[in-house]
Amino acid sequence: MKKISDDEAAIRALEDKFAVAFNAGDVDAMMKNYIPDKSLVVFDVVPPRQHLGADTYRKAWLSFFLHFKGTPKIDITDLSITVDGNLGFSHSIQHVTGTDVQGNSIDRTVRVTDGYRKIEGNWLIVLEHVSVPVDLKTGKPDLTSKT
Repeated sequence: MKKISDDEAAIRALEDKFAVAFNAGDVDAMMKNYIPDKSLVVFDVVPPRQHLGADTYRKAWLSFFLHFKGTPKIDITDLSITVDGNLGFSHSIQHVTGTDVQGNSIDRTVRVTDGYRKIEGNWLIVLEHVSVPVDLKTGKPDLTSKT
């Protein structure tokens, strides 16, 4: 069995902190996992589909939570982490559930790839890419598949 490095454990802890903050609806705590400047790049599945800078992404998260009645929940699974020096990346499956403001049940699964940099001893997300598989026959996103 592969031994988990201290850096891999630190990144796993960062992802765990993100999930706890998300499940509490605490955007400020969520954003502590991202580089806090304009260098953050995020590609998302919903418009505007690209966020440049931490301030822009923070606003997107605030807007996201406004679409829910109560606080949605996230479960991060299949987290795979690779670290080389002060750079790392991960990929995971992230499952979000909740109820939207119209009372509809939300159940979405996305694939997330994160790029990390170790800055002054702390790992931070510097690049995030969220995607969903697409059914090529219909052209519609598959929001429930893990693959």
